[in-house]
Amino acid sequence: MLTTDQLATPVIVIKPYTGLFQLRLKELWQYRELLYFLVWRDIKVRYKQTAIGATWAILQPLGTMMIFTLVFSYLVKIPSEGVPYPIFVYAALLPWTYFSQAIGRCASSVLVDACLVTKVYFPRLIIPLASVIAPFVDFCWSFLVLLGMMAWYGIGPTWSLLATPAFLLLALLTALGVGLWFSALNVRYRDVGHVVPFLIQIWMFASPVAYPVSLVPEKWRLLYSLNPMVGVIEGFRWGILGNAAPDFGVLAISSVMVLALLVGGIVFFNRVEKTFADDI
Repeated sequence: MLTTDQLATPVIVIKPYTGLFQLRLKELWQYRELLYFLVWRDIKVRYKQTAIGATWAILQPLGTMMIFTLVFSYLVKIPSEGVPYPIFVYAALLPWTYFSQAIGRCASSVLVDACLVTKVYFPRLIIPLASVIAPFVDFCWSFLVLLGMMAWYGIGPTWSLLATPAFLLLALLTALGVGLWFSALNVRYRDVGHVVPFLIQIWMFASPVAYPVSLVPEKWRLLYSLNPMVGVIEGFRWGILGNAAPDFGVLAISSVMVLALLVGGIVFFNRVEKTFADDI
């Protein structure tokens, strides 16, 4: 027979979730402080004991922009839709650099936090989510350089700038959707960590970073739009520079692909997360 103290003691029973799609927003909100500390930890580790600190966040897209300008603008003579090529390519490198960093961190996030996964319960989705939020700090530093370049070339903001946060959110969801697949697979197959950098390199040249979408033949435009970063980059470039409006058909197809990757990633991640502790 139970005593009064035993009846008053709360009992928490943790059971595996059933069903394919379990986003568990309420549980994620309950662990929001853990999400904050994981993001803050990643930011501190990023800049800890560095000689030039946040300058590294600027050097990567800036150096890539200089190389692309030399090769694709001066040598290959790729058009830039009526805007100076350096700012044309830099405006595309910002969302792409964020995306590539987020994917790289997300793919290894579960293994990096293996000590947490094997010792305490919390929504595992928080780990990849924190890894795709942290690179936004680098993005903000690089964005300041873009504003300086716009002032240098005499390009002022337009009303399309208000749409920029929507495309940044689309970039985050794309990185999260793809990263969930890689982070879950990387726990069981460690060679995924070697595949991700190679895939990112190929993916960049399959996206309109160094060239406009208008160079893609019309007959291949639909297939090309299946790349979710096409809509992200074209939309962000349009929002910042206010040049010709993007192909909204391309944006729609890319957005659908982002949604498909995100839903599929959540389903797959939730399905295999119950074996993370055993596989690690």
